[in-house]
Amino acid sequence: MQYGICHLSIVPIRVQPEDCTEMVSQLLYGEHFKVLESRKKWSRIRVAHDQCEGWVSNLQFIFIPEATYEDLDSGNKKVSSDVISHICSNNGMLLPIVLGSMINASHLLSHSFEGTVMEGENPKSSLVETALLYLNAPYLKGGKTPFGIDCPGFTQMVYKINGYSLKRDAEGQSKQGEPLSFIEESEPGDLAFFDNNEGIIDHVGIILKDNYIIHVHGYVRIDRLDHTGIFNTEEKLYTHKLRVIKKIL
Repeated sequence: MQYGICHLSIVPIRVQPEDCTEMVSQLLYGEHFKVLESRKKWSRIRVAHDQCEGWVSNLQFIFIPEATYEDLDSGNKKVSSDVISHICSNNGMLLPIVLGSMINASHLLSHSFEGTVMEGENPKSSLVETALLYLNAPYLKGGKTPFGIDCPGFTQMVYKINGYSLKRDAEGQSKQGEPLSFIEESEPGDLAFFDNNEGIIDHVGIILKDNYIIHVHGYVRIDRLDHTGIFNTEEKLYTHKLRVIKKIL
């Protein structure tokens, strides 16, 4: 088994080993992974944080020893908490990195970081504060950043920054935590899940106080939430049908 780490700001993970194929997720700076299969130009990886699998270009990561992978996996997680910050390389070059990047391995890469970090498990109230940093981020399938993000990527990153792990897809996240019977039982930071006409859970958002929800619909936005689903006051219609509410923390 081989192991790797992302030493760049944002790297696409694709469904097939070709640049033109669908992006299923992204690697952010400092995220480490197992290399399941290595080819001349591409490698199939499994991300340590969420077990997401896909293909990345061999030009966009570096290999690390197994011991380094294990240290990163078991060590205290330090996550950048500014929308944009910078890494400085040993030759003085600056690398911009985004909210949610992993800082643990910067010293292993001979990089220095002087931005703001969050580490350990933070109180539930911090989830909403972090979620608001993504407001107006455009929708991007497979995205995980303030410059493009999808709905499970949004919830996953908000929880990750605060020290908690969620799966990469909405259906996987819906199997985590404790179900609640009514919206009235929920607290800010809980997750609401929504299904399509086939009954497949395909959307998720973070509950706010006073029956509001922050989620990704075209962009990260705040809408009304009730027992039926998400009501868009601009379009005067329900855009998503509520399936279940989950308390993760």
